[in-house]
Amino acid sequence: MPKTSSAKLRATKIRAKKIKLLLFDVDGVLTDGKLDLFPVPTSSQSGGPPAQQVVVEAKGFHAQDGAGISIARIAGLETGLITRRNSETVALRARDLKLEHVHQGIHDKLKAFREILNEEGLSASEVAFVGDDVIDLTVMRNCGFSVAVANARREVKEAAHYVTPHAGGNGALRDVIEFILKAQGKWKKAVEKYIGGS
Repeated sequence: MPKTSSAKLRATKIRAKKIKLLLFDVDGVLTDGKLDLFPVPTSSQSGGPPAQQVVVEAKGFHAQDGAGISIARIAGLETGLITRRNSETVALRARDLKLEHVHQGIHDKLKAFREILNEEGLSASEVAFVGDDVIDLTVMRNCGFSVAVANARREVKEAAHYVTPHAGGNGALRDVIEFILKAQGKWKKAVEKYIGGS
C-alpha cells in the first residue's frame, strides 16, 4: 500500500469517526474471490430417470474477519453485506456472524444501499462500504467512508478513502473494523470485552 500523507490520514480518520454501519461486498472482500464449484450427482430411484448433477458452491472465510465483526458488535457498530450473487454458504456465514443486513442477488447495489439508509435512518456519511471490483463503485462513491481491499482492482483503489493492508478473505475486513474503532477510540475497550466474553 502506498504511503499516506499525515493530512490524508487525519481526514480519513475523521470520516471513520462518523461510521455507525459497515457494509461490504462478499466475493473478493469477505472471501478471496475464488468460487469453488463442485458437481454432485443426485441419487436416482430404481427404474427412474438417470441421476442429475447439482452444483455445490464452497467459499472460505477468515476467522479474523469473524472475530472482528464480533468486536464491532460489542462496540456498537452494525454490519451487513450487499452482494450480486446468491449463495446459501453466504447466508449461513451471515447468520453465524449475526449480520444486521444481508442483501444477496443485488444487481443495483446503490439502490440497496439507499434502502438501508432509509431503514436505519442514517446519512451516507455514517456508513462505510468495502469493495474490490467495479460493481462496488456506485456505493463507494456515495458513502461516507469507502474502503478497497488490498487485492481490489485499480479503479476501486483510486475511489477509496482507505486501502486495507490485507487482501480480501485474508483479514481485510478486520483491518477496516480496527481502523474505524481505533479512530472512534473504542477498539481497546471492545477487545477487552470480547476477550472477557461479555
